[in-house]
Amino acid sequence: MIRQTILVMLMLLSSTLISCCHKEQPSSSTAAPSPPATAQLPADPGKYEGTLVAVGDSLTAGLGVPEMEAYPAQLERKLHQAGYNWRVINAGISGETTSGTLSRLNWILKLKPDVVILEIGANDGFRGVNTELARRNIESLVSQFQNHGAVVVLAGMQMLTNMGPDYTKEFAAMYPAVARERNVLLIPFFLDKVAGQASLNQQDNVHPTAKGYRIVTETVFPYAVKAIERTKGKK
Repeated sequence: MIRQTILVMLMLLSSTLISCCHKEQPSSSTAAPSPPATAQLPADPGKYEGTLVAVGDSLTAGLGVPEMEAYPAQLERKLHQAGYNWRVINAGISGETTSGTLSRLNWILKLKPDVVILEIGANDGFRGVNTELARRNIESLVSQFQNHGAVVVLAGMQMLTNMGPDYTKEFAAMYPAVARERNVLLIPFFLDKVAGQASLNQQDNVHPTAKGYRIVTETVFPYAVKAIERTKGKK
């Protein structure tokens, strides 16, 4: 657990520093959208059964690995192999916070997601943002995605212990709290079996390698399938 929390802090620091230099634009594993102001969907979106949008920070963006090795692209391939002809769009941006995600919510909604996987909040924790504020932001994001008809999967994260036991406990608790309140699927820990494993992370010991992202994809996959199954009751 100590190694995991140290890794999370390093990950957050790296993401924050990199985001000061540039912002990664959301991309699609099938056809990369342009920047928010001119977002374009594939010419024939009708060939897909649905659209899953992966929203988050550098862990979703896939910092340090080729686009096709980030977890959203790997997830799309795995869904296709399992018989789910769904498009997966990578809407991750390095250094993103819960407030930053709220500020670009309208652009994300233009992608018309049927399912959203929301991996966000770790950078808030690194900056010591009040957990109640971060929780409210996450709940607002979830509720607005739901109001637009999307099924939401919330990815839980863990915070470093040197933020203090109270903060660490409150941070960990906000994900299951939102999941209960909004009746969404919860991934207990997004980096399960990857955090702290040197062989599964890049040289910075922060961001997963392609192999690490394969494990992240295995973690996310069953929740994505459950979310897709939930959409069938909406159509």
